[in-house]
Amino acid sequence: GLNAYFTYTVVLGMGVPWQTALGAVFISGVAFLILTMTKIRETIINAIPSGMKHAVSAGIGLFIAFVGLKNVGIIVSNESTYVAIAPDLTDPNILLTVFGLLVTVLLMVRNVKGAIFYGMILTAVVGMIFGVVDVPKGVVQTPPSLAPTFMQLDVWAALEMGFFSIIFAFFFVDLFDTAGTLVGVANQAKLLKNNKLPRAGRALMADSIATVSGAGLGTSTVTSYVESAAGVAAGGRTGMTAVVTAGLFALSVFFFPIVETFAAVSAITSPALIIVGVLMAKSLRQIEWDALDEAVPAFLTIAFMPFA
Repeated sequence: GLNAYFTYTVVLGMGVPWQTALGAVFISGVAFLILTMTKIRETIINAIPSGMKHAVSAGIGLFIAFVGLKNVGIIVSNESTYVAIAPDLTDPNILLTVFGLLVTVLLMVRNVKGAIFYGMILTAVVGMIFGVVDVPKGVVQTPPSLAPTFMQLDVWAALEMGFFSIIFAFFFVDLFDTAGTLVGVANQAKLLKNNKLPRAGRALMADSIATVSGAGLGTSTVTSYVESAAGVAAGGRTGMTAVVTAGLFALSVFFFPIVETFAAVSAITSPALIIVGVLMAKSLRQIEWDALDEAVPAFLTIAFMPFA
């Protein structure tokens, strides 16, 4: 994604100072702001056909599920078939993932509120009991200083060195990355009305401001993430969901030892990703498969997204 492009292609591969690369991110963010204020981005999103929006939603679901299966090692690379099922399905992480998946599905079938979250907690507890998940070594930790990266971006260097191709890459990828994510998540949340997303401009404005602010704080392009679908699957439908999530993220900085321990074990998070993938795949039934002019681009979109 954009983080990999920023790190491995621009900074390490091209030898561009990270301060200059942040300047390029900042410029792309300003361009986003301009396009958002003129409603060009909103027009692009609303112009996407209904069938493609459903395809994007399903494709994102397949991508999320694929990430979950790959992270835990159920799907592995293979020289002959590109991907394959893990040769040893008795690996403790895989077994813990299967347990978490079954528990989460059972809770959802019984209509338990917060089933995905409770499934992750139960998986973590069982993992610690059987030694698959390490017990956190601490609880509270002082957050690191932002001083090394805060406002270290070099906008003028990005302009003087003619990094327009890099700026365009950040701009182009983020433009359609955000569009796809916004459409997919909004479609899952059933927020689309007449094939349009009401108040899409507000979401796009938040995305644009985040990109600009992120560059100032010292991080690569901040964009909308497909993992937001997990919040929708848990029942989130309003901006309050995002605000609460942001607040919890801020608090998690102080409890990094716990977060680090659980985040390092993909068996805890993979069941949630797989479940979200299943829920988003429901969009497939909304596609007019008998109409080839809609079915072909929809199929290609769905097929490409998990591997692109």
